[in-house]
Amino acid sequence: MSQIAINTSQNVNINFNIASVGDRIVAFIIDLMIKIAYGIAVLYTFFNILDLGYLFSGMDQWSIMAIYIILLFPIFVYPVVLESLMEGQTPGKKVMKIRVVKIDGYQAGFGDYLIRWVFRIIDTSFAGVVALVSMIVSKNNQRLGDIASGTAVISLKNKIDISHTILENIKEDYIPTFPQVIALSDNDMRIIKDNYLKALRVDDRQIINKLSDKIKSILKLEVDPTKMTERQFIGVIIKDYNYYTGKDN
Repeated sequence: MSQIAINTSQNVNINFNIASVGDRIVAFIIDLMIKIAYGIAVLYTFFNILDLGYLFSGMDQWSIMAIYIILLFPIFVYPVVLESLMEGQTPGKKVMKIRVVKIDGYQAGFGDYLIRWVFRIIDTSFAGVVALVSMIVSKNNQRLGDIASGTAVISLKNKIDISHTILENIKEDYIPTFPQVIALSDNDMRIIKDNYLKALRVDDRQIINKLSDKIKSILKLEVDPTKMTERQFIGVIIKDYNYYTGKDN
């Protein structure tokens, strides 16, 4: 499985597995089935349960088309809305454990998802052949919408345990030290913990010191080195974040 190196906002490279073309196709099919089911349910309710078909009597073609667009509007905006709400995922992507991310390391936003959605019109041309060819020939399995928005779709199927997540075991009577950690995001904490654990494994003191300095700079903290080592400090930061955000086991 090919990988992509994403440079985070903390100037740290992290490797992610690129979602396969097969996974993306299956995710697309799952989302398509959901949209079809929604369309059938709405139209059945409109014509059979509510019996509102008589409203079309005397209407011109454009008015009828407008009503259909209103009824089926959620289908059209399904990808951009759900990717925005689900942080780069749709139900199909969630089932297949894949996600849209920014290649430059920043959090993808509504504008990025909107660009992907606009280019979907081109990508789905000729029964999706355009998107398929683009994903096959591009370096990171990107369709045109991904290339235009600077995004890629990564796989989340890696076998992980608690040490690979932002989760941390903390005791019920744990007393936090730095309430300032609430200024961090889940993504910040994931980057901190990933790089801290990697540095610990190879005893890279330089990375640990840089990571500690970066955290102190972001949170504007002053820590007495005689009372807490850099390693202890980062460990406390991780536990405090779990404490304040309720992300514990």
